[in-house]
Amino acid sequence: MKMNRKLTWMLLVGVGMSFTQCKDSGSDVKPDDENELITSVTLKFTEQGTTNVSSFSYKDADGDGGNAATKFDTITLKPATTYTLTIELLDESKTPVDDITKEVEEESDEHLFVYTPSPASLMTYTYGDKDVNNFVIGLTGKAVTGAAGDGKLKVQLRHQPGAKNGKPEPGSDDVNLDFTLKVK
Repeated sequence: MKMNRKLTWMLLVGVGMSFTQCKDSGSDVKPDDENELITSVTLKFTEQGTTNVSSFSYKDADGDGGNAATKFDTITLKPATTYTLTIELLDESKTPVDDITKEVEEESDEHLFVYTPSPASLMTYTYGDKDVNNFVIGLTGKAVTGAAGDGKLKVQLRHQPGAKNGKPEPGSDDVNLDFTLKVK
């Protein structure tokens, strides 16, 4: 009998709790902004002190997923050289082509480029631009190559609406590419 009462009370408390609601915090929850459709990424390396520009591209006509990329260049740079690095993003699924670079620039307080060489000794990157909140963006910057070697350059565009803090987290990827990097 005692066991039945305990079980009944536990059941009543459990059912009662399932009907209670949390107090409204008073702040509206904003839906996440959509990530950009980017079908083309071009990295432009301009050798410091010259007009020599080397461009390397990634193209995927239907964006992430679906069909494989139609172009994925290998980045080849000189050792111990300083470059100005700029990036161009396009959505070529639209007519006319949509220049996502301008959109990222306009919404720079929501975007962050992250350039990660592997191994790290292949290249260092220094940001050359900042948003209105004084956080780095990465549309332009300085890339300095190290000694000759092979590896990867991960290029990420982090989408961080309302949460950008100058770090890669939080957020989601608009772009996440692993270019082959050759310094020779």
